[in-house]
Amino acid sequence: MNGLSDAVWQQLAQLYPVLQRMPQADLARIFPAHATQARVPAGAVLFQEGAPCRGFPMVLEGAVRVARGAAQGRSLELYRVTPGELCVVSTSCLFGQVPLQAHGIASEPTGLVVLSPHGFARLVEHEAFLTFVFGAFADRLADLMSLAEAVAFHKLDQRLAQALLGRGTVVTATHQALADELGTVREIVTRLLRRFERAGWVRLGRERIEVLDAARLRSAAAGGLPI
Repeated sequence: MNGLSDAVWQQLAQLYPVLQRMPQADLARIFPAHATQARVPAGAVLFQEGAPCRGFPMVLEGAVRVARGAAQGRSLELYRVTPGELCVVSTSCLFGQVPLQAHGIASEPTGLVVLSPHGFARLVEHEAFLTFVFGAFADRLADLMSLAEAVAFHKLDQRLAQALLGRGTVVTATHQALADELGTVREIVTRLLRRFERAGWVRLGRERIEVLDAARLRSAAAGGLPI
């Protein structure tokens, strides 16, 4: 497809199968005129809270961390956009013609295709793509409801234990990164991690946390083990 290399288009169509169910002649008019390919390093700010939405990102590789709050300060992670997923903050901004309600930062080297607002408007004229978008909204809303419940009702030590699970036996992350993810400050995360270490659940290193007792972390995440 003109505008994107054949390899990139094939990757995009594989990650977003809805594109395969749409009229290819229409896509051949939309993407060459309205799509650009980008690759950004980890830490790159893709969009800013309060700014107008300048494009609709479709992630090919890597991940985008979407959070609310200061991009360089304390913030609460809402979700991450990985390959094949949609950014509902960008989508709602484009639908509602309102400023962005969060910021997006590449959490690792990330490749993506960005559709212009006009290109996005052309895509959502197709029922298949519109249905795909609203399905993504429903899934993300469920995730955000769970996040709201966790923030409102779960203790921070439970949320930290949850954050350490499911990432393998070694979690490569700074205390600041975990604090940003949990919407708190680094000092509190460090204090809790040291308590986890004293309990024998983890071993702390430089920008790494080794999980020693996943079973006890799971119990703590469920609120069953005080420390």
